[in-house]
Amino acid sequence: MNKGQILNKVEEFADQVLRKGKHFLPHVARLCIVSTFIEDGIRMWSQWESQRDYMMRFWDIHYILGTIFVLVNLFGQLGGAAIVLGRKYVNVGIAVLFFVVILQTIAYNILMEPRFLLKNLALLGGLVLLVAENKAQGKSLFAGLPSMGEGSSKTYLQLSGRLLLVLMFLTLIKVDFSSAFIIVNIFGGLLALLIAIGYKTKLASLTLVLLLSSLNVYVNNWWSYPAERSLRDYLKYDFFQTLSVVGGLLLVVALGPGGYSLDEHKKKW
Repeated sequence: MNKGQILNKVEEFADQVLRKGKHFLPHVARLCIVSTFIEDGIRMWSQWESQRDYMMRFWDIHYILGTIFVLVNLFGQLGGAAIVLGRKYVNVGIAVLFFVVILQTIAYNILMEPRFLLKNLALLGGLVLLVAENKAQGKSLFAGLPSMGEGSSKTYLQLSGRLLLVLMFLTLIKVDFSSAFIIVNIFGGLLALLIAIGYKTKLASLTLVLLLSSLNVYVNNWWSYPAERSLRDYLKYDFFQTLSVVGGLLLVVALGPGGYSLDEHKKKW
């Protein structure tokens, strides 16, 4: 059996597994995507004073503005996540979460931190795919505006979501010459490239889900640190952001790559 036949067999097996899980996979994907917003919303509640004081010191703003910032993040994230999971007015919830990501990117000066910026862009990719999924159900985020057509705009959204999602892997690449990291960097980079161009997309996405999930548990093991350690908060934040990207990849598996992909063009050959 040659390599092509082996790959086809693996892809066939993955398709069978996915067909059995097609009813619950989108629900798991949505929960993973919004998990970082739920975690950060709870953090805003439990660390109310420190978050407010940080904003006051960093931006030299009044107590009231610092309080408003915390409130917007608290209710915006928990409320937006609840709306998305509740499946009513989903686009409103997505818009709120979009706003929160942009607000935090500016407020925490993430624009000057390439690693965190890439993570936020990957998170936006997951939200973009949520919009694409909602369009698949005959809804539009931009009702009343001139439209390119449901199919066309959904295709652009799927492409944008895929490209943004793979940025997460760039943040995991390390200059480490140990054999394990070399394999992870090369293999993960190849999977990210396949997802970006839309070739063997479902299989590549599912494989990257397994790789990212394993790395996430190994690298971001926040539960093994005591609550008073500041590293615990950092690892917890990173863990749930990575989990959100895993959710986005699961949504790619559920929705497919869209029209702008090699998988789609292969059907015409």
